[in-house]
Amino acid sequence: MADSYESLAVDIDGHIAQVTLLGPGKGNAMGPAFWAELPVAFEALDADPQVRAIVLTGSGRHFSYGLDLAASGDTLAPMMAEGALAGPRAAFHRHLKTMQHSITAVADCRTPTIAAVHGWCIGGGVDLISAVDIRYASADAKFSVREVKLAIVADVGSLARLPLILNDGHLRELALTGKDIDAARAEKIGLVNDVYADAEATLAAARATAEEIAANPPLTVQGIKDVLDEQRTAQVAASLRYVAAWNSAFLPSKDLSEGIAAMFQKRPPEFKGE
Repeated sequence: MADSYESLAVDIDGHIAQVTLLGPGKGNAMGPAFWAELPVAFEALDADPQVRAIVLTGSGRHFSYGLDLAASGDTLAPMMAEGALAGPRAAFHRHLKTMQHSITAVADCRTPTIAAVHGWCIGGGVDLISAVDIRYASADAKFSVREVKLAIVADVGSLARLPLILNDGHLRELALTGKDIDAARAEKIGLVNDVYADAEATLAAARATAEEIAANPPLTVQGIKDVLDEQRTAQVAASLRYVAAWNSAFLPSKDLSEGIAAMFQKRPPEFKGE
């Protein structure tokens, strides 16, 4: 059984579903279609009693470059206007809450989720894998909580969920520097469970683990997830609410314009704290 969207492909084989990121932006960048379709796909899988485990991966050479900034200009532009008042800020807040809901749909899925990451996993890609249960990586995988380099406080899930995954010092190093780390480092700090030789081996390992999970009693598996998730739900929800309000107030800046311009012009940014 297969179901296709613009930004995702969903294939179901027996009790295992595979969700593959398709883009359409370069490097499976997350544009409007992704944010609209991700919760629809995961809520449908969650409601399917035949699906007992979900594998999440990326098409092509990379998992995801993260937010498709080129496709998101219409959302940011009103906020960046000089003296933007309550109207555009409230609209941005609503839009941001919708994006947060998209990632939360993955975290709230009662069906266990396993990410198989290869190539780049940047920004929104890290938001996404922070919402799954188990993470595997190929040896060529690279990770970056890169929002700080664009003068953005990561606001879709990384800063809410990574504190439950990583040591505090490791998380702060990633978030405050925006540095890139390789798969070996990601494994060492606990961002991923295991590293495999290549994308094919990583996906095979994820599917093998999915099969192991699917062989267990499904209601008991859901119960384990429910009990584990109960310990974090309120903390994550509070963090997401706070960062949505924070960015709606403080995101617009000259540094944000500079960070985005520098990225597209492929030059070092010159931040001035304005």
